[in-house]
Amino acid sequence: MTVDRAALTRVTAALITSAIFIGALSLIKRGPEAAADFPCAIDSQAKQISIDVARGESGSDIALELFEKGVTQSQAAFFRLAVADPRSASIAPGVHLIDARLCARDALTQLLDNKRIAGLIVIKEGAWLSEIKKSFENAGYTRKEIDRAFSGAEIPSPYTSLEGLLFPAQYSFAKGTPVEDALAAMIARGLRETKSAGFDTSKSGFDPQELLTIASIIQAEGTDDVFGQVSRVIFNRLKISMPLQMDSTVHYIEEKRGDIFLSTQSTLVNSPFNTYRRAGLPPSPIGNPGRNAMLATVSPSEGTWLYFITVAPRDTRFTDSFEQFNRWKLLYKANLRDGKFEE
Repeated sequence: MTVDRAALTRVTAALITSAIFIGALSLIKRGPEAAADFPCAIDSQAKQISIDVARGESGSDIALELFEKGVTQSQAAFFRLAVADPRSASIAPGVHLIDARLCARDALTQLLDNKRIAGLIVIKEGAWLSEIKKSFENAGYTRKEIDRAFSGAEIPSPYTSLEGLLFPAQYSFAKGTPVEDALAAMIARGLRETKSAGFDTSKSGFDPQELLTIASIIQAEGTDDVFGQVSRVIFNRLKISMPLQMDSTVHYIEEKRGDIFLSTQSTLVNSPFNTYRRAGLPPSPIGNPGRNAMLATVSPSEGTWLYFITVAPRDTRFTDSFEQFNRWKLLYKANLRDGKFEE
């Protein structure tokens, strides 16, 4: 009889995988109460312990560190809870300062509390450099060392500005980490993300710096569900040398957040970033875009749109007709007057 060794290998692997799964399932079903665990809802010891959660670290790894450092009474208690509770997938990387002698449930609660992450710096999607500097201040750095590091940061080719390269994410740095080192880590992450999005290999005719600038406008102008359409409007306008006329570029100049109304006077401000007065792209990004905006830059939706307007919250409309755009603009003004944007 001829033995299909490849098939035998697949069957053996399947049986092993099945056995592992059944064993893990049995472990989960026994529940966290089956493992040694400190009591909950009692005052924990005043001592705080550093738990270093690495990016991509498994629940088993975290459970082991918690046990070895005296936070939980057993590794199994936290591991079983982490498997059963989907919130455990939201534990952020970084050095977490949590109390000693906790039950598994309270340990998870403290690990999910971002205020307990040491040296935490959060960059939101679309954040400006000025806002990121403020985040560094909140993390305990002085304005002097922040300004020195930002002004002296090495910008990797082919990019020409720090704005746009600091990828939106949650960063945690050990105490005493120089601003220069923190910035370098953020820039390295930004480079990885632009490469992953395809900026280096894009056939769009735009270089990576220009694509990053487009991504920053997409981030500022839209939401995830319409990023692809906003991207198409930008490329369609650039193709016919039509001014972009994006409100977000003026907001960037004026450093104004939350304004949905742009005055005629604001559109006249003299700045290379003013896309109402100057054709083409701004000289550099107007913020730091997230991954979805980057992906929309290299893969815009198909369409002939030249105009878009948000007439009400969660209602953004696209058209290639200037007349239709003006009709929607009247609806937008009516909704603005009626307080629809304040709801």
